[in-house]
Amino acid sequence: MTSINIKEKFSLFSKNWHPHQVATVDNMQVILAKIKGEFVWHSHDDEDELFQVIKGTLHMQFRDRTEIVNEGEFIVVPKGVEHNPMTKNEEEVHILLFEKLNTAHTGNVQHEKTQTEYPKI
Repeated sequence: MTSINIKEKFSLFSKNWHPHQVATVDNMQVILAKIKGEFVWHSHDDEDELFQVIKGTLHMQFRDRTEIVNEGEFIVVPKGVEHNPMTKNEEEVHILLFEKLNTAHTGNVQHEKTQTEYPKI
């Protein structure tokens, strides 16, 4: 058991939309990702997702609205809710996600941004 320095972990990778696992908690995983631009519309039938903004401003799109999530805030997307994370003005946003180990990156949607494995850092 050692502490994890989130800022240091973010310095270990640069590619956007490529999540990295930094810890596991029972059957959950803690993931760090850098995002820029728009992702892909998707949902997770059986899993909730927590998105915490470490740096920047996340625009979480839902079909009926967009929620702004500022640095230091988080949002929980309930299972089954279609969503599409994005950033604006070419801003790179750093996020921490908390989700089940078996959560598929883009749910049932296959896209060029879909990742099937998260490197452990």
